[in-house]
Amino acid sequence: MLSAAGSARARDRRGACDSGPGPETAPRWRRNLAALWFAEFTAIFGFSFAFPFLPVYLGQLGVQDPRQLAFWSGLAGGASGFTMAAMSPIWGWLADRRGRKPMLVRAMIGGAVTVGLIGFARGPMDVVALRLVQGATSGTIAAATALVAAGTPRARVAWALGLLTSSVAVGNALGPSLGGLAASLFGLRPIFWAGGALLLVATIPVVVVVREAPLTRAEESGVALARSHAGASGAAAAVAALIACQGLLQIANSGYQPLVTLRLLQQLPSGVELVAGVAFAAAGLASASSSALCSRFTGRFGYRRVALGGAILLVGAELLGAQGPGPGAVVAGAALAGAFYGGVGPALSSMIGLETPRDVQARVFGLASSATSIGFALGPLGGGLLASRLGTAAAMSLCAGVALLLSLVLAFGAREPSP
Repeated sequence: MLSAAGSARARDRRGACDSGPGPETAPRWRRNLAALWFAEFTAIFGFSFAFPFLPVYLGQLGVQDPRQLAFWSGLAGGASGFTMAAMSPIWGWLADRRGRKPMLVRAMIGGAVTVGLIGFARGPMDVVALRLVQGATSGTIAAATALVAAGTPRARVAWALGLLTSSVAVGNALGPSLGGLAASLFGLRPIFWAGGALLLVATIPVVVVVREAPLTRAEESGVALARSHAGASGAAAAVAALIACQGLLQIANSGYQPLVTLRLLQQLPSGVELVAGVAFAAAGLASASSSALCSRFTGRFGYRRVALGGAILLVGAELLGAQGPGPGAVVAGAALAGAFYGGVGPALSSMIGLETPRDVQARVFGLASSATSIGFALGPLGGGLLASRLGTAAAMSLCAGVALLLSLVLAFGAREPSP
């Protein structure tokens, strides 16, 4: 039995990023993955169409003092992460009993309503309140990840999750550039309305195409993992370290992104929306490219080395944006940070998938999404507070410090998934 499990783990590792699904597997999960890729791309495109420009929008709502703008930008940016982290266990519990597909539809509709309403905000408190509601009702990435993890053959889970990650990267690449162009032509309120409409469109392929397998009753993730052969060989500790790494990665990334816009506001007298759109588009395209190249690097060097190398390079990229001279350095730093973030994220998800028994994968990915949500909350909030006290460059440098902590956890707390 142990030999069979080892063979399966070897097949997992070979097939996780290196190749797509084979012809011997049933086509349903492939159709699901294709539909979810398009749906998640459209949803993330809708989010990123508007949210990179929150600091500029808050300025138009009356927040003019630079320190106050940094504070409100951080508060609005991190608000959704706190409520998402609080609600994720509840939505996960409901998903186990009612299905993961309904939870994804709920997340997209919740995001559509709240993003659209932000376009009607009267002041910064309205934006923060709606972001809190958005976090409590949305969470499309976590819901789509759980659906893919539960419905994909184990030997293809990591590959499928990497492909799903590319939809997020492409959406993040195209959304800000087109959103910046639309904002410069039509103003900022209409791009929030358009973002909400795109999230509604994203529900169509989920409702029409995706078919979910019958639900099975699973044990609590920690108990099941501890009872499994993998748990006995140290996978529980390895997964815990990887979940912590996902939280740290999200703090470093989500804390850094709003600061890019604030840094450009300090350096440019006009045209910030367009330049910020270019910066985020470059970051998204670089992230998509590095996600696509995951298979080549992980196949040659291993998941842990790729994640560790990407984390170390992320430190340098964020320092370039913080300390480099002029808007060009900010844009270059954002692009490089996107590239290295795009490599680390899929490697971490693949490692979690390969370390986790199939019957508790959805639960474990739910825990990982909670850590990501906490990071998504702490990053913008901490970055905004630090920028209001110490300045934008110092706050960006501290985000690089979080990326350095991530690299240390990977170096001393994570392990390469064994065949």
